[in-house]
Amino acid sequence: MEQVRQKGQAAKAAGRLLSTVSSTKKNQALAAMAGALISSEADILSANELDIAAAKEKGLSAALIDRLTLTPARVQGMAEGLRVLQDLPDPVGEVISMWKRPNGLRIGQVRVPLGVVGIIYEARPNVTVDAAGLALKAGNAVILRGGSEAINSNKAITKALRQAVAAVGLPEDCIQLIEDTGRDAATALMRLDDYLDVLIPRGGAGLIRAVLENATVPVIQTGVGNCHTYVDGSADQDMARRIAVNAKCHRPGVCNACETLLVDKAIADSFVPAVIADLEAQGVEVRGCSEVKALCPDVKPASEKDWSTEYLDNIIAIKVIAGLDEAISHINTYGSQHSEAIVTTDYAHAQRFLEEIDAAAVYVNASTRFTDGFEYGFGAEMGISTQKLHARGPMGLKELTTIKYIIYGDGQVRE
Repeated sequence: MEQVRQKGQAAKAAGRLLSTVSSTKKNQALAAMAGALISSEADILSANELDIAAAKEKGLSAALIDRLTLTPARVQGMAEGLRVLQDLPDPVGEVISMWKRPNGLRIGQVRVPLGVVGIIYEARPNVTVDAAGLALKAGNAVILRGGSEAINSNKAITKALRQAVAAVGLPEDCIQLIEDTGRDAATALMRLDDYLDVLIPRGGAGLIRAVLENATVPVIQTGVGNCHTYVDGSADQDMARRIAVNAKCHRPGVCNACETLLVDKAIADSFVPAVIADLEAQGVEVRGCSEVKALCPDVKPASEKDWSTEYLDNIIAIKVIAGLDEAISHINTYGSQHSEAIVTTDYAHAQRFLEEIDAAAVYVNASTRFTDGFEYGFGAEMGISTQKLHARGPMGLKELTTIKYIIYGDGQVRE
């Protein structure tokens, strides 16, 4: 589509300018962007109300509406994320290593921006701010393509951010929003080879599958979170209950929420009824294996499909298992390599879990809800990469750069 191509062309030109901008200037832009969000709060919240009304009319789940909803506190939080980015080291220009060859050549590795980063995401307007701020600090232009559910919010946010960038003398075209939410526009972005350096899908399994099937530009896969919490036989059961409830209930519609709870059969009789009572008190629907059903007959039976489902809702599957070996096998079979947790007081079990679980983030005695760029000290994140090439886990500033080799010589020629 011509609209998408034009935005790509403008972003490419802006990205070249941004790649050489000083850290001081980029930090000024981030401060201006944070201020613009606060001063535009009324407009942003009014736009968000339109999106929420449309989402309710479409019958979206409460969890998805929560992801979409902005409040004064959440706008303040988005602005604070930009301010945190100001204080983080600028990765651009960092010399990673330097060495000298026998012929006298000095060879070094230095961090440089990726160039133009595209991001396709769903109903989370805060991603608009996180992506724009991270991309700018790392010297990249960004092309944003949010979902139709958040289009009014994204327009209002992007308008404020672009005006702030221009006010400090940087090219506003370094932040682009594709306002056409149709499939053709998304496909055009996926195939914008002449202008886009990398594409990051951030959303559910359907979105990521569509990008992987259609994109001709390089893709960093993120997002799908079929996350587990395993309660070991040695676990402090009160701690385990707090962690399980937090991992499921804190924000059930996000990718680092727990979807399956695994319980060692050694403590199932006492732990399963107690944790189910906790979860049901929070409005969670429980689906259990036959052993769980025997302990709590009122829960729904779990099917094979439940073990591989990312609910993004107030639903959890619970399975009683034989112990650590089965927990590791189950998670590595059904998990999405996102975030996995063990609750245990057994050091050897904790170390085995850390070593043998194949995931971007593996926790001992903590909630999976911590898999987040802000919580890791990155200021924000572009997404949670669940692949193993280039980046893995929360993608912060360094993950939005690549390597350039620089070579100093004094007349050497290759013989």
